[in-house]
Amino acid sequence: MAIKKMMKPAEHAEHLLITAILNGELAPGTVLPGERRLAEELGITRPTLRETLQRMAREGWFKIRHGKSTIVNDYMADGGMGLLSTLVKYGEYLPESFIGHFLNIRSVLIPLLSKMAVKTNPGDLQAYLEGAGDLTADPKAFMEYDWELQRLMASKSGNPLYRMILNDFDSIYRLMGIDYFAAETARQSSLEYYGKLLEAVKLRDASKVESIVRDVMEEAIEIWTALMTLKDKTLDE
Repeated sequence: MAIKKMMKPAEHAEHLLITAILNGELAPGTVLPGERRLAEELGITRPTLRETLQRMAREGWFKIRHGKSTIVNDYMADGGMGLLSTLVKYGEYLPESFIGHFLNIRSVLIPLLSKMAVKTNPGDLQAYLEGAGDLTADPKAFMEYDWELQRLMASKSGNPLYRMILNDFDSIYRLMGIDYFAAETARQSSLEYYGKLLEAVKLRDASKVESIVRDVMEEAIEIWTALMTLKDKTLDE
């Protein structure tokens, strides 16, 4: 609650609207109340409301129809990178399927970046991987190391836009990464992965690197799915 008090009126209104969309209170196709009523409900002025809705509409949250009511978009279908950047800040409101979608995207993107990085900057990648032996069993340490490895691959790929794309996922990765690396199976899998990857990087074998990364990304999806299944069973009990 203290965080909300620190928000500016427009930020607070945006927060309320986004959480209402994510928790299903404002489903796709919902018609928003009139400007006066909505401004009163959100506790902001009408000019601030217009500014907020226009900004959110540019991201894809709403469709503003001049002379007609504003309607809620299907954010998963109508949103873009701007909306994604906002969306990942609301990890506690996201459905578990969102993590699965993220991991699927990662399994396609990161292998490509690893191959490009080995071709352009293998030395930096090798130096980083040589530090994997210093990792402890701390889930946060694993998460930080693993995420920085992916960001390094993006940075050394030769295309700065890839790093920008990954930056949009920073919040969501940190949120799920702690839970993921709390599992010993996940940490052990990653340690084996770092070792295999290091050997392939030393050989400057870009195709082998790509294959190793793809395999571990797919394995990570299986581990995450198993962890979520176990979590659901525990909650049911």
